[in-house]
Amino acid sequence: MIKDEVLAALEARKGEVVSGELLASELFVSRNAVWKAVSQLRKEGYLITASTKSGYCLTEQNDILSAQSIMNYLPPLTVPIQVKVFKSLSSTNLTLKQLAIEGMPAGTLIVTEEQTGGKGRLGRSFYSPSGTGIYMSLLLRPSMPANESLHITTAAAVAVANAIEEVTGLDARIKWVNDIYIGEKKVCGILTEASFDMESNRIEYAILGIGINVLAPKEGFPDEIKDIAAALYTPSDEAVIPSDLRSRLTAKIVENFIREYPVLSDKKYMEEYRRRSFLIGRKVSFPFQNETLYGLVEDVDDEARLLIRLSDQSLFPLSSGEVSVKFR
Repeated sequence: MIKDEVLAALEARKGEVVSGELLASELFVSRNAVWKAVSQLRKEGYLITASTKSGYCLTEQNDILSAQSIMNYLPPLTVPIQVKVFKSLSSTNLTLKQLAIEGMPAGTLIVTEEQTGGKGRLGRSFYSPSGTGIYMSLLLRPSMPANESLHITTAAAVAVANAIEEVTGLDARIKWVNDIYIGEKKVCGILTEASFDMESNRIEYAILGIGINVLAPKEGFPDEIKDIAAALYTPSDEAVIPSDLRSRLTAKIVENFIREYPVLSDKKYMEEYRRRSFLIGRKVSFPFQNETLYGLVEDVDDEARLLIRLSDQSLFPLSSGEVSVKFR
């Protein structure tokens, strides 16, 4: 679409004035077509100034996620990325699952401004209000057995934590196995869903879903999560948040993950996973066979199992489930 091409050209020169004549020449369209495209973009909320003498400028204040704004920050990768951005979806994972069934290629990235039915682990909902977060899902078609699928989630956790620090400077920690914390509160959840070939016991496709609270909602988080949820920034920080932060962060997460993706089986990322652990050295509780066990987290092994020293001094390798750092 001409509108998308015009947006891509303006995103590439964000904050600069570009003449309508130059845009028309580059895109092989008429100046009237450029004007119509700019008018459409303005209706969608893009802040574009215009002057008959100088041209068009996509202002630095724009904070609308678009395929063009994300691709602007993505370097060439071993898995080509195709970005689709939506205003609102029930769930990026559900949308991408349908596209995967229809044959979309690996590297398809779905991003939305809002989720009305965001999903977390164990059937929980993920609060996904409009304009304050990053809600994304990446389609993968890995050549790996089903029992290695956890590597996708753990590598993604490292990719997200590193990206947050690289883009914002904040110290991000990983709460086993798939949550990202700033301080003592959760700012990001990761949900990997996969389809398996029953005969070969290998993954047909995997969907890596990531939800990040970038800006805390002005009305606050819902009562049921306000004690555990936080965001990278508070409303008082809004004036100093770079307008392209969400696009940059989305791109950096994808870049970091795809860099490790071809060599997941090497598990080199596990060293960084352990370094960023939110739980190593903490006392935790967790349910096991109809009882609650207590212990001290000593390490995370290369299989991403949490190694917990129980009160009887035995070492318990926890491979799945939930742990809490709040217990009697």
